[in-house]
Amino acid sequence: MSDLKRSLGEAVAAAFAAQGLPQDLGRVTASDRPDLADFQCNGALAAAKVARKPPREIAAAVVEALAGRPELQSVEIAGLGFINMRVSADTLSARAREIAADPRAGAEEIAEPRRVMIDYAGPNVAKPMHVGHLRASIIGESIKRLYRFRGDQVLGDAHFGDWGFQMGLLIVAACDDDPFIAALMERLAGAATISDEDERKVMAALAEHVSLADLDRLYPLAAGKAKTDTDYRDRARKATAELQGGRLGYRLLWKHFVNVSRVALEREFHALGVDFDLWKGESDADALIPGMVKDLEDKGLLVEDQGARIIRVAREGDKRELPPLLVVSSEGSAMYGTTDLATILDRRKSFDPNLILYCVDQRQADHFEQVFRAAYLAGYANAGELEHIGFGTMNGTDGKPFKTREGGVLKLHDLIEMTREKARERLREAGLGEALAPEEFEETAHKVAVAALKFADLSNFRGTSYVFDLDRFSSFEGKTGPYLLYQAVRIKSLLRKAAEAHLHPARIQVAEPAERDLALLLDAFDAALTEAYDKKAPNFVAEHAYKLAQAFSKFYAACPILKGVDEKVGGSRLALALATLKQLETALDLLGIETPERM
Repeated sequence: MSDLKRSLGEAVAAAFAAQGLPQDLGRVTASDRPDLADFQCNGALAAAKVARKPPREIAAAVVEALAGRPELQSVEIAGLGFINMRVSADTLSARAREIAADPRAGAEEIAEPRRVMIDYAGPNVAKPMHVGHLRASIIGESIKRLYRFRGDQVLGDAHFGDWGFQMGLLIVAACDDDPFIAALMERLAGAATISDEDERKVMAALAEHVSLADLDRLYPLAAGKAKTDTDYRDRARKATAELQGGRLGYRLLWKHFVNVSRVALEREFHALGVDFDLWKGESDADALIPGMVKDLEDKGLLVEDQGARIIRVAREGDKRELPPLLVVSSEGSAMYGTTDLATILDRRKSFDPNLILYCVDQRQADHFEQVFRAAYLAGYANAGELEHIGFGTMNGTDGKPFKTREGGVLKLHDLIEMTREKARERLREAGLGEALAPEEFEETAHKVAVAALKFADLSNFRGTSYVFDLDRFSSFEGKTGPYLLYQAVRIKSLLRKAAEAHLHPARIQVAEPAERDLALLLDAFDAALTEAYDKKAPNFVAEHAYKLAQAFSKFYAACPILKGVDEKVGGSRLALALATLKQLETALDLLGIETPERM
């Protein structure tokens, strides 16, 4: 199954080639003037320079080659040599019927699937998520769904921050805060191993003494104290080294920190419609670091520099100097970039991906460029197999990164709750959800809130920053997530009413202008997915979903379905509505947005 733009593009390209001109001049796009044509090609203007002929003469030859094609109602020249094409009603009807019957709603799969790993979200032990995690989570989840839908084998990894100095800080803080924890750590200090039963008892005791609320309270205090108290900082460094060296008590305490944090994080992520295949932490790569450092040394890549060991990654021709990757500090510690390099090795061994995508703030671009170049130099990945998918910031109305009224970083949980309350308010204002039971109303409000948050983000190209405006994003009017949900629910309501009236979907026959517009939008789905896939940019899917919802709204207003038409016409239009719902829900699912059944 091929979309109309592609099949017409092939025909136009062949017409250009028949004149001895490059085929890529036959590129076909949706018309800028839908009142004049469905599709257009502007290649004759560029071809004129190559062929040294007037563009209208070249366009005339293309039009002649296309004349008589059954899928075209008309093909004409406009202006200096623009080629305008209008698809026949029979062709458009047949294409709409194909899409209606297709389980994938008109979307094709890629010809050569790949193994793809997507690293996104990046939550940390003991640190509640804040708005900075929102974009990474939303964009990464959508790209994961998009790539999987297109046919790739995809794993999404949370890349859990569970190692390093912050763990030493927490260990020291927990011991200082609770004498029981300090005594337990002292009692286990000399033990190399304990029985499974004793380990279960230790873990149960830790669960009684260290909660998520304790971690939330202790970490900022410890981090703040370490900045000013040298002795405290040294104790935390020692605890970090002992943890990484395998000290049993610290390992069990660390394991408890990880478990408590992960349960809460998974709950919060799931509420956002974000779920991971893997929760691999930085700790999973730690065991690989000694061997990797030896390998880098053997390959002659490590360079001594003021007591530290680095890899020089700058290249001739760089527009600006890229600093070297610090692998081992002057104190002998493995660094942040070292862990990232070892993580690439771990992923290579466990999954052997053809592509690893890192969905992380654009401000980390230099760091990833350093790591990627080092990986290429070491032979841990081939050029092009590692890619940083950067994104801008979510800003407040002042144009600066979003903060609380007090100037602090807003926790993601608080943002979700704030948006959920606004969703309740919007539903009541619009008179929606009045017939729902309280539990279903709350579920619907949650879906509206998530749609507001996600669509506000994903409707923008990921590389740009945007202003967070909750009042605008939560509206049921305009280019918003709630508007899309409303249109989907509207179609579901129509289908229920049709069933009550015993009207069933029938063979689609496009006739009216609003039907044509809707059918053309349905046909454009695969092109939107291709663009989103190639550019790793979900905003193309978001844009298509919005245009499709708009086209349905106009169709619904202009083309009666349940009354005033015969059963054949009503059934055809009902089938179009059903195809629209399937495609709209497919697009929304790729954005990570779930639609309610009713409002």
